Amino acid sequence: MIKRPSSPTSSPVTITVTSGGARRSLGLTSPIQRASLSPLSARNSAGKPSSSSRRRYSISHNDTVEDNDEQPDAEFVSYTVHIPPTPERPPLSVSDSQSSENRATGPGRSIPGSGFISGTIFTGGFNSVTRGHVIDCSMERAKGLVGPGDECGMKGCDEKAIKSPPCECGFKICRECYLDCLSAKDGGRCPGCKELYDKDERENVRGSKEEGNEEEAEDEARPLPSMAEFKMDNKRLSLVKSFKNPPDFDHNRWLFETKGTYGYGNAVWPKDGYGFGGGGNNGFEHPPDFGERCRKPLTRKVPVSAAVLSPYRYVAKDFRLSTFLRVLLEDDFRLLMVIRLAALGLFLTWRIRHPNHEAIWLWGMSVACEIWFAFSWVLDQLPKICPVNRIADLSVLKERYESPNLRNPKGRSDLPGIDVFVSTADPEKEPPLVTANTILSILAVDYPIEKLACYLSDDGGSLLTFEALAETASFARIWVPFCRKHGIEPRCPEAYFGQKKDFLKNKVRLDFVRERRRVKREYDEFKVRINSLSDAIRRRSDAYNAHEELRAKKQQMENGGNPAEPLKVPKATWMSDGSHWPGTWASAEPDHSRGDHAGIIQAMLAPANSEPVYGAEADGENLIDTTEVDIRLPMLVYVSREKRPNYDHNKKAGAMNALVRTSAIMSNGPFILNLDCDHYIYNSLALREGMCFMLDRGGDRICYVQFPQRFEGIDPSDRYANHNTVFFDVSMRALDGLQGPMYVGTGCIFRRIALYGFSPPRATEHHGWFGTRKLKLLLRRNKKPAKKEPEEIILPVHGEQDEDDDLDIESLLLPKRFGNSPSLAASIPVAEYQGRLLQDLQGKGNHGRPAGSLAVPREPLDAATVAEAISVISCFYEDRTEWGKRVGWIYGSVTEDVVTGYRMHNRGWRSVYCVTKRDAFRGTAPINLTDRLHQVLRWATGSVEIFFSKNNALFASRRMKFLQRVAYFNVGLYPFTSLFLMVYCVLPAISLFSGQFIVQSLSITFLILLLIITLTLCMLALLEIKWSGITLHDWWRNEQFWLIGGTSAHPAAVLQGLLKVIAGVDISFTLTSKSATPDDSEDEFADLYVVKWSFLMVPPITIMMVNSIAVAVGTARTLYSPFPQWSKLIGGVFFSFWVLSHLYPFAKGLMGRRGRVPTIVYVWSGLLSIIVSLLWVYISPPSGSQAYMRFEFP
Repeated sequence: MIKRPSSPTSSPVTITVTSGGARRSLGLTSPIQRASLSPLSARNSAGKPSSSSRRRYSISHNDTVEDNDEQPDAEFVSYTVHIPPTPERPPLSVSDSQSSENRATGPGRSIPGSGFISGTIFTGGFNSVTRGHVIDCSMERAKGLVGPGDECGMKGCDEKAIKSPPCECGFKICRECYLDCLSAKDGGRCPGCKELYDKDERENVRGSKEEGNEEEAEDEARPLPSMAEFKMDNKRLSLVKSFKNPPDFDHNRWLFETKGTYGYGNAVWPKDGYGFGGGGNNGFEHPPDFGERCRKPLTRKVPVSAAVLSPYRYVAKDFRLSTFLRVLLEDDFRLLMVIRLAALGLFLTWRIRHPNHEAIWLWGMSVACEIWFAFSWVLDQLPKICPVNRIADLSVLKERYESPNLRNPKGRSDLPGIDVFVSTADPEKEPPLVTANTILSILAVDYPIEKLACYLSDDGGSLLTFEALAETASFARIWVPFCRKHGIEPRCPEAYFGQKKDFLKNKVRLDFVRERRRVKREYDEFKVRINSLSDAIRRRSDAYNAHEELRAKKQQMENGGNPAEPLKVPKATWMSDGSHWPGTWASAEPDHSRGDHAGIIQAMLAPANSEPVYGAEADGENLIDTTEVDIRLPMLVYVSREKRPNYDHNKKAGAMNALVRTSAIMSNGPFILNLDCDHYIYNSLALREGMCFMLDRGGDRICYVQFPQRFEGIDPSDRYANHNTVFFDVSMRALDGLQGPMYVGTGCIFRRIALYGFSPPRATEHHGWFGTRKLKLLLRRNKKPAKKEPEEIILPVHGEQDEDDDLDIESLLLPKRFGNSPSLAASIPVAEYQGRLLQDLQGKGNHGRPAGSLAVPREPLDAATVAEAISVISCFYEDRTEWGKRVGWIYGSVTEDVVTGYRMHNRGWRSVYCVTKRDAFRGTAPINLTDRLHQVLRWATGSVEIFFSKNNALFASRRMKFLQRVAYFNVGLYPFTSLFLMVYCVLPAISLFSGQFIVQSLSITFLILLLIITLTLCMLALLEIKWSGITLHDWWRNEQFWLIGGTSAHPAAVLQGLLKVIAGVDISFTLTSKSATPDDSEDEFADLYVVKWSFLMVPPITIMMVNSIAVAVGTARTLYSPFPQWSKLIGGVFFSFWVLSHLYPFAKGLMGRRGRVPTIVYVWSGLLSIIVSLLWVYISPPSGSQAYMRFEFP
């Protein structure tokens, strides 16, 4: 049993292992308490039901409560962990159990209990016992580990160091080497910090003797010495630098000339230089050299050149009517955006005032469509008026957080932890090999190993995914050290070995070629093992099931039953150790189907030590030489949340929220990176660049850092605009100049406390018509405690109107908000504290954490923690809580990503768009036409749901900027443009059939205004191409697919959205298939030419056929007419060709690889030709026709 002690200061955990009838006690002691800064666990658990109140428990009492007949407190509720013996896992021997005294971690030692935790799969859920089943360990003990000891730090000396280091930097040195340093000519300086040794310490060390043991405080973070300890003499002045500016530096002038901005969105940079005063003695050519590392900015904001953005600048600066009018009156009247706005106004005015009386219906439809298009263009263009670029400085990040200092003498990493989430749902549509490559790229990322944890959410509960992850953890022991040793980029093996460039470029190690060949062979074998897992599981299950049937038959005969009577033996899916898989079976059975299975958690790789662990030389067991490489691996956890019938599991959003709760209990990283299973890390430094924005000055207001999506496997012509560069490089960069980009579902680093629904420490409310009047709010107030205790954290939540922002932590962590798990509630203030900025970066009156506070060793992972994590992924945990409503990923929409980001911006948070020089992440996109249309259909349907929900930007709070609100409003409105677009695409055909046009005559005014509108649109597009870096081809492909999607997927999305809102019809979508890695003999773009019929293709085919027939009919009529009207023909043909040119990629996709048109296209063409011909004869009968040719109702 696992017992939680009542005392908050002790943390022993007792596990009773049941195996073959014997009972043994295995003690696990956690050296670091899993609790928050304030004693919340006892307060939150008192008087509250347990988080697993619906499950069966094995209750155990301590001696102090044995005589008490009342219900025990939630702290004493224990979990029963059953570990059945298997042929491959015999019962534990007594020698395997270890006492708590031997569980302390040290250099070169493995984490206590890591083998037990990483070799045990934990299951549980609704009305079931939490069980721990021991399987083959995926984390074996490392051999030949080398770590730092207690020896002298001088090179070539292996003597024991002095017990109390003579220098405050903590440099270890033996007595002989210390005396040699004192006798040196430099006066006795410390080899570590190069400072003079203290005189008093010299005398103490000279007269002292060596001692065998070192103080344990050497491994802990050191507190900053007080200013009173520093003596004003020449020997101590070098320890503290003066914070005053030199007399020749004018600080006020520097602040004025740099706009006083640095840090988040700064204009100052420590290199490259900026001419502030024109040079010479009258100004400064470079920013001042910051004396303290904390003052150096981690990021900078680089505005787009004013010469490029001159058409945008005035409108973007303030958006006040007076400024707008001033622009019109000054010399900047030629600004393109203003010209186009004026031309649109004049054009629409002229169109309204000059109707076509001969075809008033045609004129009315065209004017309505043109007004809507103008309105839609304004909504799309306004948020683009202030784009920015951002750059991060990784050298400053390393210097500030990973360099030795007084609080962190060993230079351990002070960076906060990151939990990486990878989600998958179906191994058939998302191949395990693709997921495995993503996991390997995460495990090999350049980030402190002990601060990284990876969680894979398998929403299908598939054994194939589980065993593929186990194989991935095994191969990671070879791949990750290889990447670290040789600086491999990218660190996804499939992408690295598939590169066609010279892999020897910039490689200087002589053993690189030999080791690369070995790793490549191992990876090929790894792929074969992954690909063969499906057949291996099937054959294994068939063998076990046959054995079970024979045994059932034998038992039936022994019981005297009728042998002819059929037996129903469940067709189970079996694990490799001969036990039932607790997840989904191949043949669905109760408790083992896709929507009905228990929750599963297994730590494939246990948490790493805080000290580096080095490998051994290459031999028969080790493929590569890792004597100089840290071979530790980040924690890797498999999670499959519980699913039961009659529960709404909320698809991907529910799976992500389950990961949030699980990670909060197991690792509790203050930042979260979420990736799709097909998006791997292409740049190993991407996480560090994202953290630069989170940890820079002002970064505590940033809720997430969004990276652009980049795709591989796209056809060179990008037929269906899969790269989507206009959105990711134009729209998203423009939003970065406002309140921040939208969340697009993957490649995003979140602040955990923002996902919990809390408000930022500071926010700005925008009042007035266009938000010109600003009111700054301080949402987290300092409350000075009466006693010197750890400070209480005040985290207000911006919710309904009746909520107060001055609530304290006790009222915010109620079970109805986060659930009944005390461990989850206790982890929230810890995550908030670890995500704070350093105290030196915080402004006056704000919270901050001291430097070095995160450099302490991490607590080990025990079975009690994993058992608690099982309870928070149960299907009923979110009942009567605010998960999905205010906390975590938001439910109720197909596009939960956009809604989640909108809620954060609505609370006053900001976001940042991080475009790295080398792509941060790369993934795959559907290149098949049908798959692409269904993907766009899902996005557009989510936008319609947003428009008809409370997440519509019209109801946004005052903490959201006006232009940001316009951008979100356009997200919900753009699918409705398709209704007007379809009408406008049919108008040219109607004009050619009827012989009329949208205007009565092509006057010079109409042509000039139309020319101005077209030219300004093209010039604005060229400007966007110039500052964003995209190509003209990308822009044109985006325009083409805008019309293809607007005539196919978007109208269907509007229809489905209306059905859901009006009739309550639920919308279900199939998972987008992820393309597997093609073989060498296969065509990489074979899927591009596959034609899959879909109902979404009917409207574009209809529009193409109608316009093609109309061009032929209109041309024939004009040629054979005695009074030809060439102007109307030219106008109709011009707009028809405009429609057909946009639909050209769609038509090309219908023809397949060899240009063969599908039969359905001929059928539709013939049917439409007949219908159009009959309608034309009825509307405009030929002259001299008889009465019998007219259709009349009887």
